[in-house]
Amino acid sequence: MNVFDEGDLVRCSAVFMNSSDVALDPTAVTFKIKTPADVTTTYTYGTDVALVKDSTGHYHVDVSATAAGVWSYRWASTGTGQAAGEDQFLIETSRF
Repeated sequence: MNVFDEGDLVRCSAVFMNSSDVALDPTAVTFKIKTPADVTTTYTYGTDVALVKDSTGHYHVDVSATAAGVWSYRWASTGTGQAAGEDQFLIETSRF
């Protein structure tokens, strides 16, 4: 699990590929982030400017991690390139 400091801007990235390992743009892409307080926010590509397409199949969201604890996130796509993946990162409490 990656560890960051309270207040860091954490980049969460995803790459969507076909069965031949070639990057592709799915029909729809969503990103969900859950804070340590169990608050979930969902971003949809094309609707929410925070979900950025860097190039074909490559997407990211920058998360302002202002609370200490474990943050969980999930990338998902539907239609062409259907896939999903989840991960977590830890925000350490500031000593100041």
